[in-house]
This record gives sequence, structure tokens and C-alpha cells, in this order.
Amino acid sequence: MTTSRRLRLAVSVLVTAGAVLLGPAAAAAPPAASAPAGHRACDPIDPTACLLPFPNDYFTVPDRTSPTGKRVRFAASAMPANVQGTPIDPTEWNRQDGFSPGSPILVRVPGLDAKATGIAPVTDIGRSLAPDAPVVLLNARTGKRTPYWAELDAHAADQPDRQLLIIRPAVALTEGTRYVVGLRGLRDRNGKLIPAPKAFTAYVTGAGLGHRDSRVPQMKRIIADLTRAGVKRHSLYLAWDFTVASRQGLTGRMLAIRDGAFAALRRAAPSFTVTQVTDYPPEQEPLIARQVTGTIGVPSYLTGDGGPGSRLHYGPPGGGTPPTPNALPTPSGATVAADFVCNIPRSASAAKPAHLSLYGHGLLGRPTEINAGNVKTMSNTYDFTFCATSWIGMAAADVPYVAGSFTDLSSFPAVVDRLQQSYLNFLFLGRAMIHPGGFAAHPAFRDATARPLINVAGGLHYDGNSQGGINGGALTAIAQDWTRSVLGVPAMNYSTLLQRSVDFAPFQTIMDGYYPDKADQQLILALLQMLWDRSEANGYAQHMTDRPLPGTPAHQVLMHVAFGDQQVSPAAAEVQARTIGARLHTPALADGWSLDVRPYWGIAPIRSYPYTGSAIVIWNSGAAYAPPPTNLAPAGPEYGDDPHEFPRAQAGAQKQKAVFLLTGKVIDVCARTPCP
Repeated sequence: MTTSRRLRLAVSVLVTAGAVLLGPAAAAAPPAASAPAGHRACDPIDPTACLLPFPNDYFTVPDRTSPTGKRVRFAASAMPANVQGTPIDPTEWNRQDGFSPGSPILVRVPGLDAKATGIAPVTDIGRSLAPDAPVVLLNARTGKRTPYWAELDAHAADQPDRQLLIIRPAVALTEGTRYVVGLRGLRDRNGKLIPAPKAFTAYVTGAGLGHRDSRVPQMKRIIADLTRAGVKRHSLYLAWDFTVASRQGLTGRMLAIRDGAFAALRRAAPSFTVTQVTDYPPEQEPLIARQVTGTIGVPSYLTGDGGPGSRLHYGPPGGGTPPTPNALPTPSGATVAADFVCNIPRSASAAKPAHLSLYGHGLLGRPTEINAGNVKTMSNTYDFTFCATSWIGMAAADVPYVAGSFTDLSSFPAVVDRLQQSYLNFLFLGRAMIHPGGFAAHPAFRDATARPLINVAGGLHYDGNSQGGINGGALTAIAQDWTRSVLGVPAMNYSTLLQRSVDFAPFQTIMDGYYPDKADQQLILALLQMLWDRSEANGYAQHMTDRPLPGTPAHQVLMHVAFGDQQVSPAAAEVQARTIGARLHTPALADGWSLDVRPYWGIAPIRSYPYTGSAIVIWNSGAAYAPPPTNLAPAGPEYGDDPHEFPRAQAGAQKQKAVFLLTGKVIDVCARTPCP
């Protein structure tokens, strides 16, 4: 059963049974912070929903202790509420020092026709930088325009009063940087200019403003920034600004977890327990000689037993206190027994011990995904021992909790907290794999003459697919024990991915039942991204390859993307490629396949092979078609067969992956033609 079918079945059972329940740790939330005195909870320039336009420095306050000098401050009354009338508790969001570097930029423009206005769609990103582009996304520090695409929310097509314009950055926004959004020349379906909101026009003209309006200086600054960029003030429909979270705000928690845990480990191997060793006879399993399962002892940075619903631990061991805005996680004093499973290929021997690679499993799946035929084939063909552990937080055991969180999103922070623990679990598993006193010293990883079957001297690598490609990007950015990763059918930014994925359909059903307002749903996805950045590639991509994080080496990444992927949006993979500087195998597609004006805009081609650097390769099964050019999943027979699992099964792709992992060279396995 595919990941998509398994997930739909699991969630549909939960919904049908009315069992979308939250864990006990989510029952009690700390009191929400209120808005500062004299500050209105809602921004009056877009009255559609309280937090619009979003993201927005209107919802920040000065904070000298934060790297950006700002702190997000959402009032509880401003947050989307579920059908029970319970608003999302903003406490965890109010620890942020800015907004997501991949945030969808949200606003409602009554009567807007995107085509008549000439707003750049996902199929023509280059148009976003045209001198007269109706949407301007400006880096206020450099004065340079940032590429994007924009779309009207297709989920609200029949609710025009709740339909938002979604502006999506085509490359990650620079950390700790202020951005200005300007809208101009917006037109309705008849081509008529849409008048600016009166609440905003007052700032442009100065008419009707009270002398005590504290927002006037900020609006003057915004308009001045746009004027310097060639945008005439009286042409503006709306303008506002926002600040992107700092590097510390995005990655600081995870780095504190990593550095604290490895400092305590010192130079020792992590403790581990082998629970089962299975030697397969060749007639039963021709590719894998032995499977080893067990657990790794990892310091727990979670409250309670660390199960679904647990949160990051702050304060003294065994205690736990509500975190201050700049607080970093601390060990709880307990130990997580992280599961692991390793497959030793039949090609491995004492004379030719296997190369070592971590493997990242797919959406809400299990580490036993290494038993898939394509993984076993690559393992035996290229002599790799793959080991995997669970992405706790988004593993199979988390399905009830994740589904339940969409009934009351105050519980969602536990998902990203547990994911950060899962990254530490992966890092400890990797260290046990390559440490001379780790797996190689255990009989389970030796032959009958007690000689090692795994090659610790050859170093460690990473290969993951789907969720393993998405989370694998963040894991790579913090990895100290390897420098090369293959990200299969990857992307970044769940706020872009979710509604473009057939996998999200059951969760969309839950959200429709508990948060039915379509404007709120887009705000929810943007809010979730602010926390998801702590535990997915979107928050780490600017340090995934070059400009590494403190105490971390630079990395190379090979991205294998499936054209027409119905589970992980290729558009979001392209955003990641632009951000990390990956170069493109060309020709990427044969003529006629892409709907784009300029396919793979902004991604430089590979000029010659072998290429040493990060790369993106598009694999076309020939059985799928381009997805919808909006925030809809490619569901339906008109989109062909889902090619999500196609790249990893190709012999050429496996060869390219193996050569890359072992040598750092990207070779051309497609003879200067589109792959396959």
C-alpha cells in the first residue's frame, strides 16, 4: 500500500469513528498573552480577518533581547477559532522574533481578477520582477525585488468574500530582514481599477489621520521604500511590511539540542540495544543478508514520556517551566529509546564492508520503509547498509495526534517539538553507525569470524524520500557527521505543499469541519509554517549547502524530483533548489511537457559533467501531467498516474545517487537528454 493510500485510510477511520482526539499533554495550555496596551488586535487596513494582511509587523512589538529587535505579539482574540469558539493559543507563536522565510503573503482584494491584473502565476515567475508588476515584494535592506508567484485561493472560488490572494516567495526570504509588500493597479474581471481601502488611503494622503496615530511613521517608511523602488505612492492599493525571523529564531532551538546532547556524549558511542537479528536465506531474500533492529539511547528534550503530545522541555531536569521568549530547550533527564532498523546487503562482506547511510521514511510512515524493493536493490547493488529511525512527531504512531490537532490547533506545537527530538534521534543513530565502538563493535554487524560487515572509515551519508526528503533537508543542515545527502521527491514549506498534495485531503476534511472559514484556513497554514520552520527544510534551507550553521560543515545535496508528483509539489521543490543554489540537469524535460513560460525559472543549468556541487534532476515517468497551476492537488484521472515513487526505482537514478554519495560528483546518467 502506498503512503498516500495508507494515510487516507488511517485518517478516514479516525474521522468516521469520531476519534480525532488530542493527547493528554495538549489538554492544558498556558494563558495567552494579550496585545500591548493601546494596540488594536486587528489591522484595520484589511478587515476580512483579524490577522490580515499577513505576515505583518503590525503584529510585532519592540524587543531589545531578540536578534531582530522585534517580537511577534498576537492577541488571543485575533487568532482563528474553531467551531467550538476556541481560538488558537498564540503563546508559542509569540516567542518568535519574526515571520517565516517562506510565509504565504495573504491579503483580500474584493473583486480581484488575477489574470486581468497581470499578476505573475506559478507558470510565469519571471513576470513578478517586471517593472510594472502589480505586486512588489521588496527587500528593504537591499532595495532589491524578490521573485514570487501569486494565486487566488482555489478552495474559496465559490466564496469570493473569503477568497484571499496568496503571494508565495519563489526563493526563501532572507533571515532577520524586513520586507515591504506593495499592491498597485489591481483590476476586477471587467478590467476596472479597484479602489484602495479608505483605511490605507488615509496614510497615503494624510487626510483624516489623528495626530496620535502611532502608525504614521511606519507607513511613511513603507511608502518611501516603495517610492525608491519606482512605485508611485498614489498608485498603491495597499502596502505593509514584515520582518523575517532570525537565524537564531529559526534554528537556535535545534542547535541547542544538538550541541547539548553531543557535548554530554563527548567522544563516546551512543548506547544502543539490539533486540533482533534476522539472517535471511538467499532463497527467501536475495538482496538482504541480515536485518538488525533495536533502540538507540538518546537524551530526551521532551516533557513526560516523550510520546505524542509531549512538548520540548525547558528548565531544570525533571521539572519543566513555561519558556521565556529566548529560552532554549534543556534535557529532561530521561532517555528516549529511539527505534532503529538496519539492512545489511548480501553484497557486504568482511573484505568489502558496506557503505553506511541513514534513510528517511515517508509521510507518517515507519523506518521499515527500508524494506521497499527500490531501497533493497540500491543497498545490494551499491553495497550500502541503510539504517532508519522514526520521524517521531510525524511517524505512523502520530497519526491520531496529528489528525486531532486539526480540530484544535493549539495542540499543534507538540508536532514540531517532537520532530526536533527526532532529528536528534537520527543524529545519534548516525553516530552509532560510524563510531568504532558503535554498531561495528557489535556481533550483529560482524560476520561469523567476528569481522565487521560495515565500513565505518568510509563515513556516513543520507538518503530519504518524500517526508524523508523534506525533513532530510533540515537534518542535512544540522548534520556534523556527513556532508552529502540525496533528497528524493523533496521540497520545502508545508504551507505551500499541503493543499497541493493528494495526501492532505483527509486533513482538509477535518479542517473544513473544525475551521470552515476559508480565509482562516489560509491564515492557519501560514501560522503553522511559523512553527514548522523549526523542524522542516524551510527554516534551514539558507544553510543547507553553503553558509553552514555554527559548528556545521558545508554540504552537497542531490535532489531527485518527479515531474507531475501528486504528493510533493514540484513547484515547492523548485523554491528549495533556488534557495540552496542547486543546478539543473538539462534538458530537464522534453518540449511540450511543462506549462511554464520559462521552465525552471531562476535555476542555473549544469554546464558539464561530472559536476561537483548541489543539483536538481527531474525524472519524468511519462505517465503523469503537470499539476494545477494553483493551490489544488492533482487529483483525478486527467493528471495520470502518480509518479511519486518513480525516480527512486530507476536504475539510472540509483547509480547517480550512489556515485554522488560516495564521491560528491553528479554524473549524467541520461546522456544529455531528459531523464529517465
